[in-house]
Amino acid sequence: MNPYYLAIDIGASSGRHILAHLEEGKMVLEEVHRFPNGMVEKDGENVWDVEELFRQIKLGMKKCAELGKIPVSVGVDTWGVDFVLLDECNNPVGNAVAYRDGRTKGMDEEVYRIISEDDLYARTGIQKAIFNTIYQLMALKVKKPKQLAKAKTMLMMPDYFHYMLSGVAVTEYTNATTGQLVSPETKDWDRELIEKLGYPQEIFKDLVCPGAILGELTKEVRDEVGYSCEVVVPATHDTGSAVIAVPTDSDNALYISSGTWSLMGTELLEANCSPESKAHNLTNEGGYNYRFRYLKNIMGLWMIQSVKKEIGGELGFGEICEMASKCDISSIVDCNDDRFLAPENMTEEVQAACRESGQQVPQGIAEVASVIYNSLAQCYAKTIKELESITGRKYDCIHIVGGGANADYLNQLTAQATGVPVYAGPTEATAIGNLAAQMMSAGELTDLKAARACVLNSFPVKKY
Repeated sequence: MNPYYLAIDIGASSGRHILAHLEEGKMVLEEVHRFPNGMVEKDGENVWDVEELFRQIKLGMKKCAELGKIPVSVGVDTWGVDFVLLDECNNPVGNAVAYRDGRTKGMDEEVYRIISEDDLYARTGIQKAIFNTIYQLMALKVKKPKQLAKAKTMLMMPDYFHYMLSGVAVTEYTNATTGQLVSPETKDWDRELIEKLGYPQEIFKDLVCPGAILGELTKEVRDEVGYSCEVVVPATHDTGSAVIAVPTDSDNALYISSGTWSLMGTELLEANCSPESKAHNLTNEGGYNYRFRYLKNIMGLWMIQSVKKEIGGELGFGEICEMASKCDISSIVDCNDDRFLAPENMTEEVQAACRESGQQVPQGIAEVASVIYNSLAQCYAKTIKELESITGRKYDCIHIVGGGANADYLNQLTAQATGVPVYAGPTEATAIGNLAAQMMSAGELTDLKAARACVLNSFPVKKY
């Protein structure tokens, strides 16, 4: 039997354990555990319950043993920017505060007193998002300096879980870049910038690349889950993993990693930190083998997820998509407007945006969803033009990967709005990319080109 690999893919609303092995050159997946996730309120902050998440990580690993399918390696991916601080005894300092928490309000101005917004982009190539790690650390420096002073280690979310599994504290490159503190030239922490900002140098641990082997599970974890395996670092930023799984090797293809966020972009071999790039709010996140994920963060299906919770009742996303496709409403909102980041009520916010702009105000789940889907498609069309203008390339197709690849109506709208073919799938791109990185580390897949060919050969892709 070919060896098993385990991807633990944790998103903002849920996590899952997916086992995989190769069978006649095809990747075969099996979900063995799924668990909920979400922000919780603690000490007046919106935080992640990292203790519960780690409990679920170990629970899912136990299930592998129960199935008699012991993985040779395990790797964790999550979202970006958020982190856990540890003290000198490696105990957590404060809470694992979530990026949607309001603590970073005004922290951009604090940072810009030290380095201008233009200079910061030229130096890091990372778009401004008020929740980036650079602003979260400034919030600690300004509001909770004792916590920052007590910290000896900062680990991004997946790095913290890898540390809990292996006992090795390192930071994975692709996730670190999302925080706006890594140099695209040196591919390492920008120590000079960190010193300017007054953040403690010692908390920033060595960067490692996807495929790095941290070692075996700790004895404590091994005893609890019933076996040992290697901890292998994937591209720990979920989009970094998803992009590995884009089933193309063409330089003229765009991708959309479609989930809570829509990350739309291309791959570059060198970062573009130009003023023009900044003006279009494009970002240069680290990718596999030091490629750059040159992309735009678009609010994505977070808007649909929120509306579903508010007024969707028991409807599934597929049903909502189908209902939206039958609506005749032309109203459009700007999906990138900060008003949609964390509103008290997404439905009311969409309605208010339409009302304020003199457009038809959507009523009910179908119309509200239709406005969101059409707005996303228009945003994608605008972004493709921006990318073509800046890179000088003409993109001839879009690959949509991730859960949003199932949104049939949105995929149709995207093809219509952009005027290029849209290829949807695989839906499990993040987990697949995580697994591919482990397989490349083990030598079962030779390189990124072989990994993408394997993905294309293994999973269905639908053309629009």
